[in-house]
Amino acid sequence: MRFIITAQPGSHEATPDAAGAPTEQLLTEYMRFNEEMHKAGVLVASEGLNPAAPGARIATAQGKRHVVDGPFAESKELVGGFYVIDVGSLEEAVGWALRAPSGMGVDDILEVRQLTGPGDLPPDILRIIEAAAPTWSRSVWQARR
Repeated sequence: MRFIITAQPGSHEATPDAAGAPTEQLLTEYMRFNEEMHKAGVLVASEGLNPAAPGARIATAQGKRHVVDGPFAESKELVGGFYVIDVGSLEEAVGWALRAPSGMGVDDILEVRQLTGPGDLPPDILRIIEAAAPTWSRSVWQARR
């Protein structure tokens, strides 16, 4: 099962300093955690999101997409980064999240959510997906069945 762990600032924290750089010790802790998950064979992807970089928020109105003001209404809505991991259970995913370092100011809250896989979908929906996106579905889902 694949899970995404997203990192966000806590509601009690001040706005994270976009220009502030992490200490060498803190950055080392994060990279060692990534290395540990990689060596354990559970890490699929891990990225930080640059709070200082331009972005956009896209909404839908009357069936059409459009750009809305933003990208973020408040700093508490900012996702600081994410991990995608492939583990056997929610409990295992939570175990990894509990071991994650903290201290960047954008990672006080970690949210663990299971990603949809082929086993989560009814066969008729899976057939539509595989017919509409055959190369994508083979590359992403066939290895996970």
